[in-house]
Amino acid sequence: MRIAYFDCFSGISGDMCLGALISAGVDFALLKEELAKLPVTGYDLRCEKEKRNGIACVNVFVDLLEEDQPARRLADILQIIDGSGLPAEVKNKSKDVFIRLAAAEAAIHDTAPEQVHFHEVGAVDAIVDVAGSVLGLHLLEVDQIYASPLPMGKGFIKCQHGVIPSPAPATLEILHNVPVYGTGIAGELVTPTGAALLAVLTDAFIDLPPMTMEKVGYGAGKRVMERPNLLRLIVGERCVAETQLSISRHDDHNREHHHVRPRDYKMAHTRMHEHKHSHQHERGYGPDHCGGLYQHSHDHQSSHGLPYEKNEQ
Repeated sequence: MRIAYFDCFSGISGDMCLGALISAGVDFALLKEELAKLPVTGYDLRCEKEKRNGIACVNVFVDLLEEDQPARRLADILQIIDGSGLPAEVKNKSKDVFIRLAAAEAAIHDTAPEQVHFHEVGAVDAIVDVAGSVLGLHLLEVDQIYASPLPMGKGFIKCQHGVIPSPAPATLEILHNVPVYGTGIAGELVTPTGAALLAVLTDAFIDLPPMTMEKVGYGAGKRVMERPNLLRLIVGERCVAETQLSISRHDDHNREHHHVRPRDYKMAHTRMHEHKHSHQHERGYGPDHCGGLYQHSHDHQSSHGLPYEKNEQ
């Protein structure tokens, strides 16, 4: 099984995701050719090889040739994606990302998703970032996607609404039930577009799973920071023995406790059982704890631990 792991030690944005995909082996010429099937104009897609803290990476730019971008609504963006010649799977997942963004913006502004006027995320560059990221994973023929817990910045950031706190309210709204941790770094580390991409596409937020690595790519962020402002993408084959063991343990646990699988991102140990439990959680903060396995013991002397999962029914 081919898997992709997003190691978000400095956060994630749409252009960082594109850069990591290209660095990990996606053919840029093919990606650009396919994205030209989107019925949008007024942009130029280019990439540059750079080094951040000595690490070779790819920096992607979506240069807008027309500065005035229309304030698109969700229906407008969905129509653009539907009208493209992209593969059906890429279309559907790209639309899901924008639907997630619209739901978050609607919650923040107390309106309906259909009434949201996209500003930054409705511009051509955001459409290219989202469709390009989904397309890149499709071209890599990835079966499952995982990501690390996400680092949060602090302070304030500027947008078309004015000055807002960091993390952006829309970002936090998107990341409900996703493991995050504070870094103390001023500014924005995870953008709403980056958050929505992971929230929709990721199967679980965990530590690096056992895998045979084939490719590693680095996508550059636009800010230069003391730490490397990079998104790392690791692609490879999942270890068969680990996969079988994980499935076996999960099946045994379900048979014993008769669990109903929850939707979306739910921590497995928050499920309610009909019999009594005695929970003793040990929990820390930061990436080493947030994405790890949590153990809790039962009255009947069994214990288990599961990562954050997105379970689909």
